[in-house]
Amino acid sequence: MKRILVPTDFSKHAEDALKLAVQIAKKNKSEIFLLHMLELPGQMSDAISGGSGIPEVMLFIKKANETLQKIMEISLLDGISVTANVQFERASHGILSFSKKNKIDLIIMGSHGSSGIEEILIGSNTEKVVRLSDIPVLVIKNDPDKFQAKNFVFASDFSQEIKKSFKKMVAFTEIFDANLFLVTICTPNSFKSTTATEKIMSDFASDFDLKNYSMHIFNDSNIENGILNFTSSINADLIGLCTHGRTGLSHFFNGSVSEDLVNHTVKPVITFKI
Repeated sequence: MKRILVPTDFSKHAEDALKLAVQIAKKNKSEIFLLHMLELPGQMSDAISGGSGIPEVMLFIKKANETLQKIMEISLLDGISVTANVQFERASHGILSFSKKNKIDLIIMGSHGSSGIEEILIGSNTEKVVRLSDIPVLVIKNDPDKFQAKNFVFASDFSQEIKKSFKKMVAFTEIFDANLFLVTICTPNSFKSTTATEKIMSDFASDFDLKNYSMHIFNDSNIENGILNFTSSINADLIGLCTHGRTGLSHFFNGSVSEDLVNHTVKPVITFKI
């Protein structure tokens, strides 16, 4: 993961995402791309496309570039290769298109982790990127100065289709020399015997050269609760999941895991596209 994208709206949460990107960049000798999306009012977009600039548009561009330049000059970024960009597009679409164009390996985003009306207003862009991104997305909600990935929970059904994504996840854990907790959540609607589940997990793990890992089976009322409760029980630092990108974090464990997990847990979450 040598190319890290940090979308920024200049908020505290975007600042937190940048701090975490710096930690990873230093450990992995990565390059950071800062991206600010300008979602201009309709008439201003028309003015740009028509070739007739207006003062408001120029002011937005100037202020965005000035703010990015100030960020580029902070001591936190000393010794790290950083590129700043301003792009005119809807936030989630712009982030995804930029990541493809620039061959980004990891997107890091800050999030409030709110609910209710706040969730609708501030969570949608992060959720859309998580759902649709072809590359891993790391969502952080707390102070990144305290971030660590010593204990990393990866929840899955360990089917064959996740193997490619799993390799990316393993590469990420190696950056932090993390203890990897592989867990299958068993629920009344997705029950498998302990013997059958252990065999599935063992067969899957045997195809990889894993270090510092353990396998677990956790029973709960549903998958979301199971992941959260298991994570809490071992005081994990980070949750890893795979997503098909169809309807959010979906269709593993023969069921559907809601984006609520990403939105509501206080733990950082990293997703990998299947």
